[in-house]
Amino acid sequence: MPRILVVDDDSAILKLVSVILSRAGHEVRTSTHPVEALDLLKVFTPDLVISDVVMPYMTGLEFLEKLRAHEQLSAIPFMLLSSHAERGDVRRGMNLGADDYLPKPFTPQDLTTAIDARLRRAGLTLQGESGMQAKGLGTAQVVWKGGAVSWVSRKALELFFYLLEHKEVTSWEAAEALWPEKDEARASSLFHTTLHRLRRSLSNEAVVSANRRYALASDLNPEYDVQRFELLAAQAEQGSLGLEELRELVTQYGHYLPGTDSPWADDVRARLEQKQLSLLGVAARAATEAGRDRDAAQFHQRALAIDPMSEPDWQGLARALDTIGDPRARLAAQREAWWAVDLD
Repeated sequence: MPRILVVDDDSAILKLVSVILSRAGHEVRTSTHPVEALDLLKVFTPDLVISDVVMPYMTGLEFLEKLRAHEQLSAIPFMLLSSHAERGDVRRGMNLGADDYLPKPFTPQDLTTAIDARLRRAGLTLQGESGMQAKGLGTAQVVWKGGAVSWVSRKALELFFYLLEHKEVTSWEAAEALWPEKDEARASSLFHTTLHRLRRSLSNEAVVSANRRYALASDLNPEYDVQRFELLAAQAEQGSLGLEELRELVTQYGHYLPGTDSPWADDVRARLEQKQLSLLGVAARAATEAGRDRDAAQFHQRALAIDPMSEPDWQGLARALDTIGDPRARLAAQREAWWAVDLD
C-alpha cells in the first residue's frame, strides 16, 4: 500500500485530500505545517509527498528544497498543489525538483488520476495483483484486486473478519461466535451456508480446511488495518513515535465493524478501545512535554469522550486548559462535559 504525506495549512483541503486518498486505498498521513512534516518524516517515509505552495512561515517550495537537500529523503516523489495564480511558483518548484503539480480547485478524480500516474512512474501501484486490504476500523470493507469486494451476505463479511482475528477455528467455534443465540445444529448449518457465501464472494480457495479447522488461505495475506494500528500502538507505548505520528495514529481509530453485534466483535472493540485510550494518554503526555497544551487538551477530551470517568484525563484537561487561559478549565475542574464545543 503506497504511503502518502499531505501537507497543507488549509484544514478543509487537508481533510478532503485525506478522505479521497484513504477511500482510494492509500495510507495517508497529514500535516498542517511543513516544519511539523519534517519532524514526521523522521519516523515515516512516504512514497509520495503532496504539498500546498503558499503556506505561512515555510512555503511548499522551501519545504521541497529541504527535502531535496536531505540525503535520505531527496528521491521521494513530490507533487505540488497550486492555485492558477501561482503558476510562477509552480515553474520554480519544477526547477527545484518537483515531479508534478495539480492545480486547485480539483475533483476527486483529478487527484486520484494524478497520484496513480505519479506512483506508476515511480514503479508503485495501489496494490499487487493478488493484494488484499481488510479495513475494520470505522468501516467494514475488503479491497481486493483493485476494487471493493461485493459480499453475497453481510454475515459472510463478518466471518471473513472473524477468521482474520482468530487465524484458525473449528466450525463450532465460528458458529458459536457468530450465532450465539442459535442451537448447535442451527448454528452449524448457518456456518456452512455462510462459508459457502464467503467463498462465492472471494473465490473457492479463499478458505482452506484441514482436520475440521478453517482458515483464510495463506496466499491472501490481507493488510489488516487493526493489526497495523496495534503494531504502531505498541511502538507508541515504547516511545518510538513523535507527536505528529501520534496525532495521526489516534485518528485511525474507529468503531470496529459497524453494524456487527456479535459478542466476538464486542471483544475486539473493547480491546481496541483500551488501546486507543492508552495512545491518547501517550499523545497527551508528549504534547504537554512539547509545550503544546492545546493539543494535550484535545487528546484528553477525546479520551473522555470514550471514558467519561477517567480522572487522570479530567485532571490533565483542566491543567492544559488552565495553562492556555481557556475559561473552560473551570468546567473541566468541575467534571462538566461540554463536548458540543470544539477546542479550536
